[in-house]
Amino acid sequence: MMGFPHTLDLLIIFSVLIVAASSKTTTTHPGQTLKLPILSFDEGYSNLFGDDHLMILRDGKAVHISLDSKTGSGFVSQDLYLHGFFSASIKLPSDYTAGVVVAFYMSNGDIFEKNHDELDFEFLGNIRGKEWRVQTNVYGNGSSSSGREERYSLWFDPSEDYHQYSILWTDHHIIFYVDNVPIREVLRTESMGGEYPSKPMSLYATIWDGSTWATNGGRYKVNYKYAPYTAKFSELILHGCAVDPIEQSSPQCDTKLEKLSLSRAQIVEMAKFRTKYITYSYCYDRVRYPSPLPECTIDPSEAARLRGFDPVTFGGGRRHHHRHGKRGRSIGGSMIGGSTITI
Repeated sequence: MMGFPHTLDLLIIFSVLIVAASSKTTTTHPGQTLKLPILSFDEGYSNLFGDDHLMILRDGKAVHISLDSKTGSGFVSQDLYLHGFFSASIKLPSDYTAGVVVAFYMSNGDIFEKNHDELDFEFLGNIRGKEWRVQTNVYGNGSSSSGREERYSLWFDPSEDYHQYSILWTDHHIIFYVDNVPIREVLRTESMGGEYPSKPMSLYATIWDGSTWATNGGRYKVNYKYAPYTAKFSELILHGCAVDPIEQSSPQCDTKLEKLSLSRAQIVEMAKFRTKYITYSYCYDRVRYPSPLPECTIDPSEAARLRGFDPVTFGGGRRHHHRHGKRGRSIGGSMIGGSTITI
């Protein structure tokens, strides 16, 4: 009889641990919840460059990529995908990170050199005491001359813990998420024409030296005294329509993703994020685009916030000694779990 309470206590503790663990993968904001598989590194990915700067940990559940004075590093999906949901939990390097670029993105630039498509999360490092910046970008059919960049600050320090960054890409829209919060939606419109990403892409993750442009237009560069810079990835999700690279065709795949749309509550949530955290949008940049690109819908509250942030860029006034930052990129299993994603 004396052993029974002890056993009961253990069962209660075990139940609490199960509930706590499950809560870590279940979001609380409204939306459609899907149980999506997490692939091991060997199942879904291959090393891209910087062989000895990539470490696979936790039986393939986590990947670390690093940058030092010798090289950066990165990995790439083994398959091409036409639409899908792509996600990773990422912890960024800390301390002095000026000039460091961590990218989690989709591209087909190695196949379509002159008319490639691309969907980007780019994390731009900063000097000590200044926060990382997050940039999203959309290119379609080689439209790099009209980059569709947006840039944001965050409500957390992305170097202190893992946070989830996700891309939903369908035939009719693209949504970028941070911790399941939608931060940007790009709708496919007639005005975009062929500049909506529409060809199969691979998923990439890289860390590299962007000293020429990443921090204050190249004013602050990578200081290798603080190397190695290590970006940590886990909970890697590739849930899409895999495409045969030769036939450029895919079998029947998950049609639920094509039907997903933002709920009213998610639209409100996205608006709140943008009101508070957006710091740049191509739609309001009157230096680059005196007239907005045709797909842009101007939100008066966003316009007012950005004018206050930078009245020259977003107000269309004259700028003296303007220096443009140059954008560039250097590109050199078994199912073991799941993640509940509310999208």
